[in-house]
Amino acid sequence: MISLGDITVAYGSYVLLDHVSFHISETDKIGLVGKNGAGKSTIMKIICGEQSPSSGTVDKPSHISIGYLPQIMSHNKGKTVIDETMTAFDSLFQMEKEMEDITDEISKRTDYESDEYTELIGRLNDLNDRLNLTHSEPPRVQAIRTLKGLGFTEDELERPTETFSQGWNMRIELAKILLRKPDLFLLDEPTNHLDIESIEWLEDYLKSYRGSLLLVSHDRKFLDNVTNRTVEIMLGKIHDYKVPYSQYLGLREERLSQQNAAYENQKRMIEKTEDFINKFRYKPTKSNQVQSRIKALEKIERIEVDETDNATITVKFPSAPRSGDVVFKASDLTLGYPQKVVFSGADIEIKRGEKVALIGRNGEGKTTLIRSIMGELDPIAGEARVGHNVIIGYFAQNQEDVLDKSQTVYSTLDRIATVDTRTKLRSILGAFLFRGEDIDKRISVLSGGERARLGMAKLILQNNNLLVLDEPTNHMDIKSKDVLKQALMSFDGTLIVVSHDRDFLDGLVDKFYEFKDGKVKEHLETIRQFLDSRKMESLKDIERQDTSSSAAVSPPPVQAPVCEVKLSFEEQRAKNKEAKKIQNRINYLETEIAKLEKKMSDLEKVLSNPDENTDVMEVTRSYLELKRDLDSKTEEWGSLI
Repeated sequence: MISLGDITVAYGSYVLLDHVSFHISETDKIGLVGKNGAGKSTIMKIICGEQSPSSGTVDKPSHISIGYLPQIMSHNKGKTVIDETMTAFDSLFQMEKEMEDITDEISKRTDYESDEYTELIGRLNDLNDRLNLTHSEPPRVQAIRTLKGLGFTEDELERPTETFSQGWNMRIELAKILLRKPDLFLLDEPTNHLDIESIEWLEDYLKSYRGSLLLVSHDRKFLDNVTNRTVEIMLGKIHDYKVPYSQYLGLREERLSQQNAAYENQKRMIEKTEDFINKFRYKPTKSNQVQSRIKALEKIERIEVDETDNATITVKFPSAPRSGDVVFKASDLTLGYPQKVVFSGADIEIKRGEKVALIGRNGEGKTTLIRSIMGELDPIAGEARVGHNVIIGYFAQNQEDVLDKSQTVYSTLDRIATVDTRTKLRSILGAFLFRGEDIDKRISVLSGGERARLGMAKLILQNNNLLVLDEPTNHMDIKSKDVLKQALMSFDGTLIVVSHDRDFLDGLVDKFYEFKDGKVKEHLETIRQFLDSRKMESLKDIERQDTSSSAAVSPPPVQAPVCEVKLSFEEQRAKNKEAKKIQNRINYLETEIAKLEKKMSDLEKVLSNPDENTDVMEVTRSYLELKRDLDSKTEEWGSLI
């Protein structure tokens, strides 16, 4: 379907992708993996035409449609959630409008034998066929179902998009892409802003989708559940494995082990042969054997061991200046926006040296509280104040909104460096894996993971005593997460962190605040103790809407002996009657659907070859009415079976 041939991407002398080639077929669901900055997002941009390679070709048929969800995107404002989502059907609405215009023109013409009339009829049939394929149910119904699957509630559909966070706007963009039903999905870390229910819904959707998929994600479970092939990018080269992520890890280890073993065996053989040649080179009796072995060495194909990238970031935060005993305090705090109160009646106190997590479903108020701490949002009611001599270092969830895209990596730090720290800039950037010509890259070309690392490097330069981190690990690979966690554990200031990552928070935070149902609750326990007491595996389990707090806290009731409850005669009779009623309705709908399809088929024949007495406009109206009736009955039939 789509082929990348000998693709090279270079920035000056720095080569990001080095003669990369691979093919995406119609049934492939590919996990694209590699370290942050390896070139995963670049490959997606090349495929969808947003970036051109330095050399190489992209073979992409013109009829192939692509749905691209980038890590970093701009969001539209001025529309409600549902109205913005409905723009996904603009091409469909244009086809319907064109169909109406053609029908209107045909009804006025009498030149039935002309080429122009034949072309109009052909175009009308083509539009009709395409609409039949894409218009299986009303667009608004599709849009609402998709938005609800991605976590929106009914009352949120009419809210303006600008009242939602970056993460929720990303969900709107994802919904639009899913509704367009392209031949190929390019999804760059789609789960970063999704809660567990939305991730599971997206998993089910992608597993059943008939098109192709190229997916970048750091979520191992998501990759395993959705993909059937793994393409690894390492040091500019790719390695292609026809298996999901977990199996790829085993095969990769096996491949490298076999490669190393073969290399070592060949190395010993070559050394042994060279020793023989050197030992007997000048002995006439051995000359034939020596020459034979020299020729053999010249012909041998030397085994090369693939390089592996084992570089990791090294983070150490500077010592924190002393702040007041109370770093942040909120009393009976209500926060929100003109359109919605997010939470109310919150009492929060964070003391010097504490490490605190904010957890809960997206949209429950975690980022809203951070905006209040940063002085960007005034309380609706109650009080919120930052303590004495508190110096805040803020890591935003979306670094693309904070970093100046016109600057380079080096100039970004140079602008905030002091006289004392300016001499250390290259060392600090090197610790965050910006080395050599990397420091001259523009912010605009950095991946999400590289921007996250640069945002963290900025914090190192500042003498903060309160770090406020909003989803700091979203774009980080596993090694980088572990290094950052160790650095934060050693930080002697105060920490407030928003995260869904249990492994990252476990052992890092002393207490946490749970945001749920418009309230904020303090928990004086570790993350592991909290989850264990509620028999949960993951922080994301608390995001499930069907997990009530009372059920989570209360111990399971003692079960009584299980007795088989038999239905009474009347209950069984009523149950059978209801089942028979449903089956009768299904049979009726199937009969009616067959009749409607037959009538539509007859009208299609009339439209394709009308005579002078045919009222084309009236026939078309009848056809569209039949189609609406068919859609309605098909939807009802699908809900009953």
